[in-house]
Amino acid sequence: MIDRIEIWMHDQHVGSMGLTADGLCAFEYTPEWLRGGYSISPFELPLQPGLMIASRHPFDGNFGVFADSQPDGWGMLVMHRYMQQKGVNVANLSPLELLCLVGSNGRGALEYRPDRGLRNTQEYLSFEQIAAESDAILREDTYIGEHLEEIVQRGGSPGGARPKIFIQRDGKEWLVKFRAREDKKDVGVREYRYSLLAKECGVVMPETRLFDGQWFGVERFDRTEFGKVHVVSAAGLLRADYRIPCMDYRHLFALTMRLTHSMEEVWQLFRVMCFNVQIGNRDDHARNFSFIHTDGWHLSPAYDLLPCGIEGDYHTTSVCDNPLPTKADVLALAKEQGLNMQKAEMIWEEMYKQTRQIR
Repeated sequence: MIDRIEIWMHDQHVGSMGLTADGLCAFEYTPEWLRGGYSISPFELPLQPGLMIASRHPFDGNFGVFADSQPDGWGMLVMHRYMQQKGVNVANLSPLELLCLVGSNGRGALEYRPDRGLRNTQEYLSFEQIAAESDAILREDTYIGEHLEEIVQRGGSPGGARPKIFIQRDGKEWLVKFRAREDKKDVGVREYRYSLLAKECGVVMPETRLFDGQWFGVERFDRTEFGKVHVVSAAGLLRADYRIPCMDYRHLFALTMRLTHSMEEVWQLFRVMCFNVQIGNRDDHARNFSFIHTDGWHLSPAYDLLPCGIEGDYHTTSVCDNPLPTKADVLALAKEQGLNMQKAEMIWEEMYKQTRQIR
């Protein structure tokens, strides 16, 4: 049982967190972080002394910024299988215990101590072996697998339904994705093509690569030559339940302006919105938009840009309250946000010419 954890970033002690009697997380910044740090989640954890208590929902008593670090989707599945081998039911673990299992392996720059995370610096299995192992884990409810521990070690805390691992290649860190059960065989090739298309459309993207001609890889924007980068999702910042439709792009525009104070970054978000609407990426939920802190807050590079869902499905994030957004909705929102309408329409039309060639 762990009743207190310490949160660190860049070898600086950020704060401590425990649990209240009714199982809610209680966080407090350290005096040293209050003197020289910044708010790691401006709306939920302002930079101020004193104990702050999390809400019960939507993150089971945790704060959004720390919930971002916890395993989700694929990450939780493999963690559950691995801990099952150890005789531990993950469902019974507190948020503090889950964060200790992440340790220093999570997304972004936050690290959790005591660090119980698994690490592996050895050469990874072949992509084919990992793909086969991942498929078996997805197919069989009781499958444990010979290489499960290695997949956990290389998984950190990724969310989403598709299996994925972290690797190092050419001096960079990459997230490499594999097929989920419902995916087509060429899903990696398709995501790679859409990542290139997004760049051609002016969307700010990390470097992407197609490994062995079929596995989609994206360079981690939370890892640089200067160290780890603090990242918080829109879901974490706004305490939004990304599992259900709960947000409109107007909320993302307001959040971007509030954090970055930059019209250039608002236009960056506008391009992402146009791209998602035009290619039919309906999985545009609150965890698929993030902000990074370097010399202040910035909208992160875009990620998970792939057509998702069938024609007629609703977008998880609506546009002007329409879950089936059209060009008219996009431009109406641009006008509402005070964007230059001539520029907005030009971006839409030029992007439409490019995206229609791949659909």
